[in-house]
Formats: sequence, structure tokens, C-alpha cells
Amino acid sequence: MDSAPPVSPSSSPSSPWLPFESRRRARDEKREAVLRAAVQLFLEQGYHRVTLNEVAERLNITKPALYNYFRGKDEILFECWSMGAELVDSVITEIDAGGGSGLAKLRKLVRAYAALMATDFGASLVRFDLRDLTERNAGVARAAKKRIDATFRKYISGGIDDGSIRPCDPKLAAFAIAGALNWIGHWYRRDGALSPSEIADEFTVRLTEGLATESRQQMTKKTPRTPQRRNSGRKAPGKKRTGGGTR
Repeated sequence: MDSAPPVSPSSSPSSPWLPFESRRRARDEKREAVLRAAVQLFLEQGYHRVTLNEVAERLNITKPALYNYFRGKDEILFECWSMGAELVDSVITEIDAGGGSGLAKLRKLVRAYAALMATDFGASLVRFDLRDLTERNAGVARAAKKRIDATFRKYISGGIDDGSIRPCDPKLAAFAIAGALNWIGHWYRRDGALSPSEIADEFTVRLTEGLATESRQQMTKKTPRTPQRRNSGRKAPGKKRTGGGTR
């Protein structure tokens, strides 16, 4: 009778040692749990009012356990901001890969960005003060903001070039759109009347309707022309029609 092959400790179900990928995944999940708890507290109370003890209490762990994942509160703040920035970068990468007109790309970005502003990590992009970051991390954050602004301008300029967006100043249009979207991160409440998707849909219409050339074309086509009535009667010689009465 053949003997069964030996089972390596790493593959044994009873082994106390997790495979490397599993250990890294578990660490990443715990690290993200810290960020989720921290970003909620930062948004609820303000960064300076929150202590690491409070973050640990919300997670039901000890404060020293936090240092297994982060070196300090300022690093947690930057990582929360980075989570939001990564979400925006992911959206932009997907939009660029999908193609379409400048207007179509702009609408996709507006819709996705509006929905992100209604999330904790999205709100962190506009609610956190960059002055609370280290000089290096603040520089990273400012560069990311410039990339987002440049993307809005790129889609608007592309729409002007392909005819889907009427001629305008891309810089001012981008400022107006981004300014309106960023404020969602300040006023949105989970218990509000509208869901994030409903807000995103509404903002997409309101912020791009005035830029779209197709809106004017559709309006022109749908607006019925007022029929002109012929004047069957002849004017009496020497007399002029006066007043604005109906015929």
C-alpha cells in the first residue's frame, strides 16, 4: 500500500502559518479597516479633535496595535486621502480606455465624481486640509488635484474639437463643474432624501446640459414653428392698419 505524500506545513489546514499572499491580504484588510474607521471619525469630528485612542476604540483594538499599520495620525490622514484619489484615478483610466466624444467622457466623469463625493474617502479629497499633511505628501496631493483639473479641461477641449461641446473657456468651465461637484462632499448626508446615484444623475444633467451642442439641436427640432396666418382681406387704399388686435 502506497503511503500518502507528506503534507508541507504551509499547505496543511491545521498549520498556524498562513501562505504569504493570505498574510498580506489579511494585513491589507486590517489596514483598510483602520482607514475606514479613521476617515469616519475625521469627517464627523474634524482631524484635530480625533485621537488615535478613539480610532482604536472604534475598532475594538489597542492603540499600540495601530502602529503595526501606520506610524502616526498624519500618515493615516494621507492614506485616507490617497484612497479617494485612487478611486478617481481608476475612474479616469476606465473612461480614457472606453473612448467616446468629449461630451460623453465629461458626463461619465461628472457622474462618477459626484457619486464618489458622497463616500467617505471621496469626501476626504475636499474636506481635509492639505496643511495637515507633511510637505512631501501635500505636494503629492496638490499634483493629484492638478491632474483631475487637467482631465476635466481635456474632456471639455476634446468636446469642443469634436463638436459635441459648444465653444467655451475650458478652464472656467472645468472650475465651475469641479466646484459644484466638490461641494457635494461638504453637504451630502447619508440620511438625506436623495441617494448618491440620484445626486450623480441630477448633477450630470445640470452641469453638462449648457455645454452640449446637441441640446440646442434637439430643442430646435422639437420646438414647433408657429404657423403664420395669411391675411385674406385687402387693405383699403389710403388706410393704415393700427393697433395690436387679433385677427
